[in-house]
Amino acid sequence: MPDITVTFLGTGAGVSVDRAHTAIVVDCADGTRLLLDASSGNSVMRQGAAVGMAASHFDQVLLTHHHGDHMGGIPFISGQRRFSDPGDPAMHVYSTEETLDRLGKVCLATQMNVPSVDQAGAYLADGRAFLSWTAVDNSQWITLGPTSRACAFPVDHIPGAVGWKIESNGVSVVFSGDTRFNPHVAEAAQGASLLIHEAFCTDADQQAAAIRGHSTAGEAARIASQSGVAELVMTHITPSFHANIQPLIDDAKLHFQGPISAANDLTVVTVATP
Repeated sequence: MPDITVTFLGTGAGVSVDRAHTAIVVDCADGTRLLLDASSGNSVMRQGAAVGMAASHFDQVLLTHHHGDHMGGIPFISGQRRFSDPGDPAMHVYSTEETLDRLGKVCLATQMNVPSVDQAGAYLADGRAFLSWTAVDNSQWITLGPTSRACAFPVDHIPGAVGWKIESNGVSVVFSGDTRFNPHVAEAAQGASLLIHEAFCTDADQQAAAIRGHSTAGEAARIASQSGVAELVMTHITPSFHANIQPLIDDAKLHFQGPISAANDLTVVTVATP
C-alpha cells in the first residue's frame, strides 16, 4: 500500500510575513486527502498550485480552532470550488461546536451570496450548500476513507481548540494544533509514526510562549519523548526563526533522540506504511 505523504502548505505563526499561515495536507495510504487547517486568505490555493493541488482537490478539512490564521482560508477555498464547478459537492469541515459556530459567522460576514447557516453547514441564496460540517467530540473517531479515520483531542489554547490524530492503514500521524505544553497531546501521540507539533520559540522564552497559548521547541520535544513517536516535525514558526530554524532544532534535541526537523513552506514528509 502507498505511504502517507504530508505536505506543509503553510508553516508560519499568526504574525508571519515570509511564510504562509498553517495548512497541512495529509495524503493517506488509501488515497484519502485531508486538509489540516486552512491558513488565511488565498494561501492554500497559491501554495497548493505550486505542488499541483487545486481547491477542488480538498474535500475534507480537519480544523483545530477558530483563529483566522488557521480558519480564514476556508471560505476562499470553498468559493473557488464553487467558481470552478458550481455543481461540485460542498467541502466538509470537522471541528468542535465552538469552532464551527465561528466559521458560520465568518461565512455570513464575508460571503456576499451566503445568507444562512445552521448546525449542518452554510448555504447559498439558492439553497445549495456552500459548506457542510460536522461537530465532533473529543476522542470520537470519524471515518474519512476506506482505511483512514481521525479523532480530535483537547489542547490548551482557546476554548474549543483541539489537536487531531489521523490513522491510515494502521499508521498514525498526530497534529498538536496550537497549544501550550499539554499531556493530552502526549497521550494522543502514543506510538505515532509522526508528531507534528507547534514550536513558537525556544525554551529561553517559555513564559512568553505560554502567555500566548503556545509551546516551545523544547516542550514539543518533551511531548515527542513522552509519547514514544518515531519522528518530530515542528511548525507554526515565528518570524524570529524564519531565516534560521536551527535554534529550534537544537532546543528540541536536548529532549528527544529521534529524527527532528522544522518544516518550511512546501516541505514534504513521507511516512512509511506496512
